[in-house]
Amino acid sequence: MDESIQERLARLPAYAWRSDPAVPPFPDDRPLIVFDGVCVLCSGFARFVAARDRAGAFRFTAAQSPLGQGLYRHFGLDPVNYETNLLLAEGRAFAKLSAFAEIVSRLGWPWQAGAVVGLVPAWLGDSLYDPIARSRYRIFGQASTCHRPDATWRRRMIE
Repeated sequence: MDESIQERLARLPAYAWRSDPAVPPFPDDRPLIVFDGVCVLCSGFARFVAARDRAGAFRFTAAQSPLGQGLYRHFGLDPVNYETNLLLAEGRAFAKLSAFAEIVSRLGWPWQAGAVVGLVPAWLGDSLYDPIARSRYRIFGQASTCHRPDATWRRRMIE
């Protein structure tokens, strides 16, 4: 069986992106969510998190941004056809269902209950995540331009 993206990411040294000249410098002292900015589902999830992140812990960037592009390339992911969202936290990278579980685990109750999906083995999680990721534009829609954040979380966006 092929190695999952999350298994590959788990093997990387902490903060590996810092030494990659293709990744623009950015403040990585707080969790960063990298999401597909034209995907209605993905940008909707980012807005959902921003609205429920009472502590303001998360930062956000679109996969289409220079930072998002650099990170996707750094992690060996397709920088055009985004197969996953990413979460960078405490020097580690998370993808697919692991990213979702890690993100919701950092939100308040009742949202953090969704972290139980992190107990799903990677092979099973990927088999559930991948069909949704592949058909997300068809099912949920695609914007013609990247999502523009409102004032309440614009200060948390890294362009």
